[in-house]
Amino acid sequence: MRVPVNPALLLWACERRGWGPEEAAERFAGFPRWVAPGDEHRPPTMKQLQEFARATYTPFGYSFLAAPPEEQVPIPDLRTIGDARLSRPSPDLLETIYTCQSRQAWYHDHALMEGGGPLPFVGSVAIGSHVVRAATSMRAGLGFELEEQARAKSWNDALRSLARHAEEIGILVMTNGVVGSNTHRRLDPAEFRGFALVDPIAPVVFVNGADTKAAQMFTLAHELAHVWAGATALSDVSASEPAEATVERWCNAVAAELLVPLAALRGVVSPSIGESDDEAVLDAAKLLAQRFKVSTLVALRRLFEAEYLAQDRMWSIYRREHARLVAASKRSQGGGDYYASKPVRVSRRFAEAIYVSAWEGRASFTEAMRLLNIKKMATFQELGARLGIQVEAAGAGDAA
Repeated sequence: MRVPVNPALLLWACERRGWGPEEAAERFAGFPRWVAPGDEHRPPTMKQLQEFARATYTPFGYSFLAAPPEEQVPIPDLRTIGDARLSRPSPDLLETIYTCQSRQAWYHDHALMEGGGPLPFVGSVAIGSHVVRAATSMRAGLGFELEEQARAKSWNDALRSLARHAEEIGILVMTNGVVGSNTHRRLDPAEFRGFALVDPIAPVVFVNGADTKAAQMFTLAHELAHVWAGATALSDVSASEPAEATVERWCNAVAAELLVPLAALRGVVSPSIGESDDEAVLDAAKLLAQRFKVSTLVALRRLFEAEYLAQDRMWSIYRREHARLVAASKRSQGGGDYYASKPVRVSRRFAEAIYVSAWEGRASFTEAMRLLNIKKMATFQELGARLGIQVEAAGAGDAA
């Protein structure tokens, strides 16, 4: 059975997926005729259309629209490249946001049923307020001390520590480098680094785990600043790049001060570093990066902001270091332990809450497994064991 479908929709789905017509034809031999005009046109079969929708990550219902839809990011989009605002979101980005919104909605209702209420730090700091005071307020609220940051053995340890502090005060921190658990759908840090979904009861911070650990550290701090400011947003900026939006510039400044306070920097590096050669400056940046668990690019920017380096010289060293980091980031990454990474991907706080709710009969197993992106009951049970959760299985009969 052939299905009449607007060829413009098929071409739109390819473009959305990042395919050209040639790549689509390599994957689907009949594609050229699906989109051909006149007598050459031959629509796909229902099975072919379903396979095409899956391959392009397009909702199947879109195939029957009269014209391609205009998809927009469902939250304030503050991403830019130079002076241009990014327009078309990828299906990977959209699916990630929608998934986080679903988890947030569930946890919001759960927290209310558990007697929770608005968290006092959400929206407690005005955008544009004094950067040092804002960062100090965040550090106190998080309970994340500089000494703990410096003691961390690695960037990953520091990142886990900051995320843990955020989760302990009620923020759901989700860090993932792929869509769900699909390792073939890697999230592109060039498209976005993170986002914050601000809610007074269930704030969510998402960090693109495909980025470097040092970059993730800054992204987490940046998105936490959004929570304190009460400003939901999608971001792609870093401390080493100029931000166009006022809120992004302010969140960058607060994140930088949170992670590398200028007062602490001055206690580690002498102002005379500006008189040294470039290699010595880069060594000083690496020392700061190691101590505060940030990237060398963030450290270089902080040396400039401490007035230790002239701006032109900072950018000269920065460009060389940036090229080195980009080359290094192309190395492949391992998959890791599924059960260890799952709580990081979905938020440990969220995973524990919905797991217990399902076993106690306050949430269905179907809903819990859908929101955790788990397909097998055995996997769901093993996750609970790895989380160290013991519950009274009031709803265990529903698991059958």
